Amino acid sequence: MNERFRRTVTDWSSSPLEREIVVTRVVNADRATVCNAWTDHDQITKWFGPDGFKCKTHEIDIRTGGVWRFDMVAPDGTCFSNRMDFVRVDVPELIEAIHGKDADEDPDRFRLLVTFDEQNDGKTVVTLRQIHPTQERRNTVIGFGAVELGGQTLSKLAAQVEGT
Repeated sequence: MNERFRRTVTDWSSSPLEREIVVTRVVNADRATVCNAWTDHDQITKWFGPDGFKCKTHEIDIRTGGVWRFDMVAPDGTCFSNRMDFVRVDVPELIEAIHGKDADEDPDRFRLLVTFDEQNDGKTVVTLRQIHPTQERRNTVIGFGAVELGGQTLSKLAAQVEGT
């Protein structure tokens, strides 16, 4: 295990649970295929986001040190600015990013870790972990339905890679 990976794992393992949200799903595809749906520009823009939402991409470079700037467009046309700054992209194991509004001074930005673990049957366990800046922010995010919305996003991922 390299030092950079060891530092990041330590950071995540010491994160306070009262600031964390975890969403997981088993996807009927191998982990390389599932991870590719996250790192391929054409695929992620098709499925990312909750039901009824679309992505309007302004800039996309999914690699360590890259950025994805996009608007999440709600069914009613409301745009929510987003930016993911990719801290680490280790295909096909994980993606780590800082996610928030497309603004340098967003106090609500959170750490995101997406892991891809292949089961013996060829299916992949996708786990999304978020660490929010405060417990209050985590509670706010849970309050507006982030867990359910995250589940919808993973359902759309599954549909993308399973061809359903």
